[in-house]
Amino acid sequence: MPDQPGKSSRRKAQAVNLDTLGLEMGNKPPQALEVEEAVLGAMLIEPSSVDMALEELSPSCFYDPRHKMIYEAMSELVNEHTSVDIVTVSAKLREKGNLEAVGGPVVLAGLSEKVGAAAHIEYYVKILKQKSIQRDLITASYEILRDSYDDSVKVDQLIDEAQTKVYNAIQNNLKKDVQEVGSIINDAMREIERNQNNDGLSGVPSGFPTLDKVTQGWQKSDLIILAARPSVGKTAFALNLARNAAVDHHMPVAVFSLEMSALQLVMRLMTTESGLPADKLKGGAKLAPWDWQQLETRLAALSKAPLYIDDTPSIPLMEFRTKVKRLVKSKDVRLVIVDYLQLMQGPVELRGLREQEVAAISRTLKATAKELNVPIIALSQLSRNAVQRTGGTGKPQLSDLRESGSIEQDADMVIFIHRPDYMGLGESPEGKEATQIIIAKHRNGEVRDIDMLFKSEQVRFVEPGDTLSALAESMGTESAMNSEFDNNPDF
Repeated sequence: MPDQPGKSSRRKAQAVNLDTLGLEMGNKPPQALEVEEAVLGAMLIEPSSVDMALEELSPSCFYDPRHKMIYEAMSELVNEHTSVDIVTVSAKLREKGNLEAVGGPVVLAGLSEKVGAAAHIEYYVKILKQKSIQRDLITASYEILRDSYDDSVKVDQLIDEAQTKVYNAIQNNLKKDVQEVGSIINDAMREIERNQNNDGLSGVPSGFPTLDKVTQGWQKSDLIILAARPSVGKTAFALNLARNAAVDHHMPVAVFSLEMSALQLVMRLMTTESGLPADKLKGGAKLAPWDWQQLETRLAALSKAPLYIDDTPSIPLMEFRTKVKRLVKSKDVRLVIVDYLQLMQGPVELRGLREQEVAAISRTLKATAKELNVPIIALSQLSRNAVQRTGGTGKPQLSDLRESGSIEQDADMVIFIHRPDYMGLGESPEGKEATQIIIAKHRNGEVRDIDMLFKSEQVRFVEPGDTLSALAESMGTESAMNSEFDNNPDF
């Protein structure tokens, strides 16, 4: 049962009161009021303390509401390039209508006397951050407990929200330090060394040499958009990529199919892997005894490949994130493929606002790729602009990405599949359809067009130079099967 907007909004509106919660549990919320006073006092008398505090602390680090208001006033003064002292802070609080709420100028004067030593500001800041993290974890834990009793919340959504709340409670107060270029160069040198020992590919191989030469494999944390018009071969190409990584390179791959069932996808993979015409596997033509033998032999490697398929239709974003996290952790998945982006369910509050919903989906896909440090290939539909465009080659353009310009913005790579024969712009050799893989956007590399052929009977893409070797391999296998059939009395 999907989230009901009314219930969801009520859950979010109920903010956790730490004082009330502390009384219920018989404990005081973690706090250090004297340290808060010491920090504010140091900021009032020492300019260097202001810079250090603003760099490390946020208003939520202060438990006392009065201290929080004083700190916010100081932050605004710094943003306005005004010095911080008792007079300016008093004026800013008066302007905001908060001066009496904090106790007036007398309280500010008292703060300046309570500081132990401005040199201790770093230690004070550390204490406030620790107390803030403790409070955030208490709040997150209570919200998780409360939501767990709410039957309207799906379990997958509950798990994802729980992970996110705990993660945010920790990360909100952990700020990354500035790094020296020397240490970064050392990390870069180690990355270069690893790349040299990895046959020159730093990412997950696509299985197509020319494409790999441009991309150096699918890179960690990248969002790759694979787009084309319907029936051009998006799913077929994506399955080729999944098969090449999982079967040839033994890299775990997860495929989320929102359009086709797992059985249909596996039938396509079996067609590609066996080399047998799709018509035979569908029953349009009968399989000969040697075809059965070829099928069993060729599928041995595929059956053992670390390839995981989820065919949940219209999968919600939160459920997708939860499943990907689990697969990366438990199966060490190195590549995620989504077929296709426009069929995912975005946030409930954006239903009906299609462009904003698709924008939220693409942002979440990019954030997931970055958080889990794996490449995500998301298939996407193109608008009819590419078909309606007159003149030229009919090649798709970035502006053809359907329903949201944010897809182009969020993507690290945008790849189009272009079939001139499908558009009525050219002819292809019999049994093979000329195809172009167009890298239209590449944040970390070159953009170019790559020629390929699509063998529709085998649902397989090949580079032009591979066709002769593939034909020889296929003929050799068929000859061997025929010979085995002739010599085997069991047939």
